[in-house]
Amino acid sequence: MKIVFLGTGTSTGVPEIGCKCAVCTSSDFRDKRLRASVYIEYKGNRFVIDCGPDFRQQMIDAGVDGIDALFITHEHYDHTGGMDDLRPFCRDYPVKTYLEKRVAQSVRDRFPYCFSGFKYAGIPDIQLLEIDSDIFSVKGVEITPIRVMHFMLPILGYRIGNMAYITDMLTMPETELSKLCNLDVLIVNALRQTKHISHQTLDEALALINKLKPKQAYLTHMSHHMGLHAEVASLLPENVTMAYDGLEIYCSD
Repeated sequence: MKIVFLGTGTSTGVPEIGCKCAVCTSSDFRDKRLRASVYIEYKGNRFVIDCGPDFRQQMIDAGVDGIDALFITHEHYDHTGGMDDLRPFCRDYPVKTYLEKRVAQSVRDRFPYCFSGFKYAGIPDIQLLEIDSDIFSVKGVEITPIRVMHFMLPILGYRIGNMAYITDMLTMPETELSKLCNLDVLIVNALRQTKHISHQTLDEALALINKLKPKQAYLTHMSHHMGLHAEVASLLPENVTMAYDGLEIYCSD
């Protein structure tokens, strides 16, 4: 399995517009963060998780010219705002997009022209497939949704093979922990080092990693308040890596 971090930032991205802090003015390319998303190649399939407002640039930067399935974690704009840019991926077939019923309705409301009775030439051809089971299959690949809470909003992470991707989480029901056993790679959000109403802190992310014990964990969805990449990365345990845009990793099938 190949995994490319398309974006590792929070909803405002890094640098944040108008901010002159040390992170936002850093010359380290690892401190430049587009909105959070990943690209996955697995068993001949090309998957993307989330489609935020930086999607077009992310696809160009990663050299991706085809998508077999898109998975959406939740309806917030930084995770769905780029869906109009699915246009080039719809030339030959609809983009199969997996998401919860509530999120599907939000996407229809945000992009009504994509789902109207009359589809004029050039609009994205998006097939919304509502997730209604604990496990489902996409082109022969088993996908396990992971229920997590984004403050009071229920959202989804996804396990694909021996990799799991969780973003925007504050808490996780104990019932979900068993779905995350024996991971080679866990990708999980860590917004900043101080408390936040709807996101894990760095310490909270590290506590979850210690509980789940994946072979390797990667932090994503980070704001400029997390601190400089070089400084924070030097403080992390050996099995935890601070992800950055463009990072490519591999794990076993």
